[in-house]
Amino acid sequence: MVKTRSKQNFEGCFMRVKRIISILCFVLLNGICVAQKGVDVKDLIYCVQVDALEKVFKEQLHFVESTDTAAIAKGETVSFQWVFRSTFPVTNLKIEAGDLANGDIRIPAGLEAFVGYVQATSDCHTCGNNNLPIKKIYDPISRLFPDPLLDIEAINVPALSNQPLWISYNVPRNAEAGIYSGEITISGEIAGKSFRLKKQITTKVYDVSLPEQTLWITNWYFPEYMSKMNRDQTVEPFSDRYWELLKILAHAMRDHGQNVYIIRSRPEFLLTNDALPEIIQTKIEGSQYTFDFTNFDKTVEFLMREGGLKRIEGSHLGSKMKGWGSDIGITVPGVGLRPLVNDTVRNYLSQFIPALYTHLRTKGWDKMYIQHIADEPSEVQSYIDVENFIRSLAPDMKVIEATIMGAKVANSVQVHVPIIWYYEKEADFYKAQRSAGNEVWYYISCDDPQGKYANRFYERELIQTRLLHWFNYRYNITGYLHWGFNYWQNVSGTPALYIDSNQGLPAGDICIVYPDYNKVYSSIRLEAQRDGIADYELLRLLEKKDPETAAQLASSIIRNYERYNTNIASFRETRLKLLAALSE
Repeated sequence: MVKTRSKQNFEGCFMRVKRIISILCFVLLNGICVAQKGVDVKDLIYCVQVDALEKVFKEQLHFVESTDTAAIAKGETVSFQWVFRSTFPVTNLKIEAGDLANGDIRIPAGLEAFVGYVQATSDCHTCGNNNLPIKKIYDPISRLFPDPLLDIEAINVPALSNQPLWISYNVPRNAEAGIYSGEITISGEIAGKSFRLKKQITTKVYDVSLPEQTLWITNWYFPEYMSKMNRDQTVEPFSDRYWELLKILAHAMRDHGQNVYIIRSRPEFLLTNDALPEIIQTKIEGSQYTFDFTNFDKTVEFLMREGGLKRIEGSHLGSKMKGWGSDIGITVPGVGLRPLVNDTVRNYLSQFIPALYTHLRTKGWDKMYIQHIADEPSEVQSYIDVENFIRSLAPDMKVIEATIMGAKVANSVQVHVPIIWYYEKEADFYKAQRSAGNEVWYYISCDDPQGKYANRFYERELIQTRLLHWFNYRYNITGYLHWGFNYWQNVSGTPALYIDSNQGLPAGDICIVYPDYNKVYSSIRLEAQRDGIADYELLRLLEKKDPETAAQLASSIIRNYERYNTNIASFRETRLKLLAALSE
């Protein structure tokens, strides 16, 4: 008899719960007996180092210890992770990271954090192509997924609950090569008794310097949700408080490889009905428009200074008129969405586009500016018509688009951004586009890609997020786009437990950082993305020296679009080979 999937899931969950309850009862009874004998509280603690690419779940009972020497290039970040668990509740658990030392050379810790959890109310196959086989998903009973990195002073840990601890070091580009060692102190209290644990760490810094970043990275950010960093109090656009909080967001993006920023020039936008700051202020008298670029300039200059902005991503001029498959319309300030044939639209564009491009040239930003027309267009001719009209007004303006239309818009887009599986379908076309001098990036978004394609959802292996940029190298894709850096509309809770309650999108899609008062917390996924960007740059560096070895290493991990090696030990071995080849 063949069991249905729902019955299999029910029986599997029942057996897991039964096993966990049995083990917990055994451990608790033994813990009480041990405590009554007055033994050292350290005997009640389990603390083991695991690879930083492992996801640690609350219910997990077994861990593979990983104490190997970490391998790193100059300019990279090296991270370490431990699992802490106690038979009895622990209060005031703290971690203190000593310097990494090599003789008199010392590298201080860049991040000391507790890995927090997010409760997901949806899963990664709630929409879209959910009939496709999935490479691997995690499905914890609790629906609690490890992700936020809480750099807070202390935390309380319930009995028999796993608490991951995270330490990172930013190795300077001018550091000396060699072996660096350090010590981590873990302290807290159990039943009023203090304890202190010492853990040793070692890393080898290779005589290789991480090059300056060439990979283009954009994660769309949402300043309207900075209220979540302000105790849910409204943040007045362009006020001192606005810039103060945007600086925190910008630093988080910059420090994790973002160098392209979407600048939403008008109050209307495709993703939200919330009030947005009017970055380019528009006024009309009769049929004549005037445009004030003051806030636009302030934003760009601010993100250059604080966010490492290298390219400006102009926000969408319009969107689909009536949903998927419908014509593209243009949003006119004060009027709304209208088709290109509308005289008001043509009048607006005929004044806005030349004014914008003239201003960009005046500021010296025209070569770094790329313009969206409409997100994920699905009706070809109306899109081509809009692009042709814009091209007639600003012939040198580059158009960027997240699109699945590929060759159908070959002459209308200069920065193509397909979903990875559409890239696979039209690989020859995109190769020809690169040869013609156009750019090819890729994006992951919402329910795409599904199946065995890599993504950053909570339920996927953490290593998939890192490998996203091995795909960039393997297929000569020079950019990456994701729509959700901090789309916190449906994120609630506190650092103790965040809740992702967005029912329309897969869990983990809407954000990759988490809000608190006056700060944002990074995540294990964002750290993995940054490390993947570094891998990309090291592979490019090796390509200049030994292209054959670089190609072999990349293809040993990324075999094709749906077959890629997520074994962590194998990945670490490949990284060692990469660093060794570069340092020869």
